[in-house]
Amino acid sequence: MRILVVEDEPDMARLLTARLAAAGFLADHAASGEDAEHAAALHPYALLLLDRRLPDGDAATRLPALRRARPGVPIILVSALDAVADRVQGLDAGADDYLTKPFDGDELIARIRAALRRPGGASPPPIACGALRFEPELRAVSVAGRALRLRRRELAILEALMLRAGRVVPRDRLLEACFGLDDIVQPIGLESHISRLRARLAAAGAGVAIHPVRGVGYLLDRA
Repeated sequence: MRILVVEDEPDMARLLTARLAAAGFLADHAASGEDAEHAAALHPYALLLLDRRLPDGDAATRLPALRRARPGVPIILVSALDAVADRVQGLDAGADDYLTKPFDGDELIARIRAALRRPGGASPPPIACGALRFEPELRAVSVAGRALRLRRRELAILEALMLRAGRVVPRDRLLEACFGLDDIVQPIGLESHISRLRARLAAAGAGVAIHPVRGVGYLLDRA
């Protein structure tokens, strides 16, 4: 699941992206409101984490444009401005949540998970294929009832494949799910991760296979 972090302070941006990665999210970084609008128009982010004070102005003024670029996507506004009037202004401008600095990393992740649950209302149902089961809301994987632990990029690939089980997922979609904007992707980077994912699923007895579709992408189906 991909999140855009909009933060102009490099140290804070690194801390945020590292905390998100540890929680299993893929995080891209933008350092200005203009860069955020450009990135949001290009990529299907699940959530935007937006610092309010940016070099090109108050990020609250960017919320309408970001809403047009990504309708329905949750936006959390982060700011050191903690007066009630500032929080009200940020929420009225279109933010779904307002988090004041300094904040605890666990609280940030909890708020992100809560924001991701809201738009759909009811939790999405688990997806099963063979003995493999994927729970989208928790991003949890199990085989015949046993939890299966995967690395972050393996989980991102499996999530993209499970959400379209039985259908071809284009290579570009898998690359987007697996790698951030700042990642250096080796020519065989995706194939290496898919090879390791195949091995883990086979060792766990998942009863599924990941098939390459030449020139298009990959398909996950029952083995």
